[in-house]
Amino acid sequence: MTGRLESKVAVITGSTSGIGRATAELFAQEGARVVVNGRRKELGEQVVEGMRAAGGTASFFHADIGQSEQLQALIAYAVDTYGHLDILMNNAVSGRGGTVVEMKEEAWDAMMAVSLKAVFLGCKYAIPEMIKAGGGSIINISSVHGFVVAPRAAAYATAKAGMINLTRQVALDFGKQGIRANCICPGLIITESRTEWFAVEENMRREQALYPVGRPGRPIDVARAAVFLASEESSFITGHCLVVDGGQTIQLQESVHYAAEQTLKERGGHF
Repeated sequence: MTGRLESKVAVITGSTSGIGRATAELFAQEGARVVVNGRRKELGEQVVEGMRAAGGTASFFHADIGQSEQLQALIAYAVDTYGHLDILMNNAVSGRGGTVVEMKEEAWDAMMAVSLKAVFLGCKYAIPEMIKAGGGSIINISSVHGFVVAPRAAAYATAKAGMINLTRQVALDFGKQGIRANCICPGLIITESRTEWFAVEENMRREQALYPVGRPGRPIDVARAAVFLASEESSFITGHCLVVDGGQTIQLQESVHYAAEQTLKERGGHF
């Protein structure tokens, strides 16, 4: 523990697995008091138990952040439990892929409720508490999909793009009151839901070939970026989108094609 977040109070939505869990654990290691959130109560309590066993301070609050009153209760719980609020990380995401023709209206609305509207509501309820505490840091987990698009990801790409400009707006509107707001835009991250797919050697090799750093991302890669944005080390950074993608989006299509070809040659024509 280096104490970069010593005595800070943090709320992280969707933190029972993946990027959110890795960030919650790292925040606690850095001295923050962390409120873990998710819809899976048993899993959330297990995560908190592990954080406490490692010497951290954490508690779990069960809430569906797609519901305004539950998100408001989450923020209130953090303040009631730890006295104030310094950090909000809007990380939760929900929904499935599809084109605008394929998607049902209710599926679109469900994606927007968790992936974009909840970011608005989280900021709405957290910012007044942060101002009372003298300021705070808001970290929104967007995606490289906020800049570029992929097949059948209409709602996801729209939500992530909207999150980027919402972050900038919050940074502008509340900067003089001590609020910083930034985005992290991850590339492909190997989370629990993707472990089985990446266990197939062919799939892993294909992804390794497409990344300049030679591998896809891990939750800890994003968590480390989040600690930087939550800490005083980034005190002069706001309204920024920090891309954490191993160089995925710096390439022209020709470069991606070339990387795949070279890997095929090195492996005798096979991934």
